[in-house]
Amino acid sequence: MASQSSASLLKWAQAASRGFAAAAASGPGRKVAVLGAAGGIGQPLSMLMKMNAQVSQLSLYDVIGTPGVAADVSHINTKAQAKGFDKDGLAEALRGCDLVIIPAGVPRKPGMTRDDLFKINAGIVRDLVEAVGKHCPGALLNIISNPVNSTVPIAAEQLKKMGVYDKRKVMGVTTLDVVRAKTFYAEKNGLDVASVDVPVVGGHAGVTILPLFSQATPKVNMPHDVLDALTKRTQDGGTEVVQAKAGKGSATLSMAYAAALFADSCLRGLNGTPAVECTYVESSITDAPYFASKVKLSTEGVDKVFELGALSDYEKEGLKAMMPELLASIEKGVEFIKSG
Repeated sequence: MASQSSASLLKWAQAASRGFAAAAASGPGRKVAVLGAAGGIGQPLSMLMKMNAQVSQLSLYDVIGTPGVAADVSHINTKAQAKGFDKDGLAEALRGCDLVIIPAGVPRKPGMTRDDLFKINAGIVRDLVEAVGKHCPGALLNIISNPVNSTVPIAAEQLKKMGVYDKRKVMGVTTLDVVRAKTFYAEKNGLDVASVDVPVVGGHAGVTILPLFSQATPKVNMPHDVLDALTKRTQDGGTEVVQAKAGKGSATLSMAYAAALFADSCLRGLNGTPAVECTYVESSITDAPYFASKVKLSTEGVDKVFELGALSDYEKEGLKAMMPELLASIEKGVEFIKSG
């Protein structure tokens, strides 16, 4: 899963110090767009995508500030050609894209609820996805904008409305939940984090985030109180960062890192090297029509959605407990488009 991506990202960084002589990637160079490139997530994510040897063209779009970001990023000595676009350049930014990453919208601040985020970000995601549907309907979509539990259904419904929806190509980025679970699990158990894998399923907010520590590798049997604490810390990781930044930001850097890992796996899949990642997609493995689980990424996007596998009693309880909130968030997203 994401361990493959972590190694890939490490290779980018190592190669950067040698002028990227060792960073040649197989397959054609891909055009990637970052929508919201001047924001707190967008800027570091733009830099990381510029470092990815699978990218030949990098479109950076935002309503303000993008020319400066593009100028800065363009000086990095990698092959991707970076170009910035403002509010009048969205169509040009998107034409010919293979992958579109959307971190646009407002970040969460102390005291903000997911509903507060929804009121602002739902319309932003709808409008950007509409542009994707017009100008690059075959592109893979990586949706970061919160609340992901609702914005992915919004994207899907908007594309259905336009007659260009392909469930294989619309993905909510939940990789940060995996990154956190792996980090916390490794730290608590004295493991090398590079050797750790932890699947995280469900959604991408609070109780809907369910790390499957019973399926973690290497396997460690943890007492219930430790398991419960690790689960809750993974679920509340975003709040931990928001509070630590004391109103001056959210989990922008770790989110950019996680998004770059997931995007790299999507690009490897497009280029014929399948990858397995957890992501939030249209799904039939539970009662929820959208659900995060392991998937196989291939040349057309999501090639296969894997079943959950054996769950512990604790995880079964967590799965049951998340469903009301997850289903309500999905319905909220669907209704936003249908009633709009």
